[in-house]
Amino acid sequence: MRIYADSASDLPKSFYEQEDVTLIPLRVHLKGKEYDDIIGVDMDEVYQAIRDGESLKTSQASPERFLKEFNALGQSGEEGIYIAFSSELSGTYNTAVMMAQQAKENYPDLKLTIIDTKCASLGYGLIVKEAARMKNEGKSYDEVTERARFNALHMEHLFTVDDLDYLAKGGRLSKASAFIGGLLSIKPVLDVEDGKLVPIEKYRGRKKVFKRLIELMKERGDSLSEQVIAISHSDDLAAAEDMKALIEENFHPKAVEIHLIGSVIAAHTGTGTISVFFLNQLPEK
Repeated sequence: MRIYADSASDLPKSFYEQEDVTLIPLRVHLKGKEYDDIIGVDMDEVYQAIRDGESLKTSQASPERFLKEFNALGQSGEEGIYIAFSSELSGTYNTAVMMAQQAKENYPDLKLTIIDTKCASLGYGLIVKEAARMKNEGKSYDEVTERARFNALHMEHLFTVDDLDYLAKGGRLSKASAFIGGLLSIKPVLDVEDGKLVPIEKYRGRKKVFKRLIELMKERGDSLSEQVIAISHSDDLAAAEDMKALIEENFHPKAVEIHLIGSVIAAHTGTGTISVFFLNQLPEK
């Protein structure tokens, strides 16, 4: 069984190498050049460019990359699962579906499931990690696929950004929804509904935002002490560590993982983003 995921999962390069998951990189355009997310770009340079006010553009994964991978899967006779970034935030999922159809013309027996997670960043990444763990434990194709679909359906995303204008400019949030503007110290709380970014509340100051995130986790989470909770950040590790301490103090989870937001998502959120991911329902044991 082969598992594929794209770089919008915000998992580090080392994960793909260690867990034998095939990475499909999205692309970022920086200073007139195009780079593969995660594997071909310097994140220090990306974040410095954002701070300098440069406009970063992103593009979906290459159709040629998908076709190459899916043809290789068909030739091998193995089963494959591509766990994809939300179709509401990128055309990557739809491109993968088209390339799978093309690969099936060459290999009619190709067995490939493509899952639109409707998730982003480490919410998506947690689904990929669980699928890889199950595969490595010898679980069946159907078991891995079913769990990935379940986790995608029940994954919660809560996050705050310093400036909603990044999301509005990049088309990831309607300009009408960018209701905060540049007001000093006003921090929005957003979530993901059916794959789309939605601002839900606003607070003055990060301390109040973090307190509210904990309250929302209490309201939405299921048996958080039994979960691995993830935090992603756009070059603000200190804030991520503060959030981790609050989560551990309140919920005592199995683990709290922190990862840097990759270039594709950072291009649309800017710096200072803190995101928290967890399940609102655990699968049956």
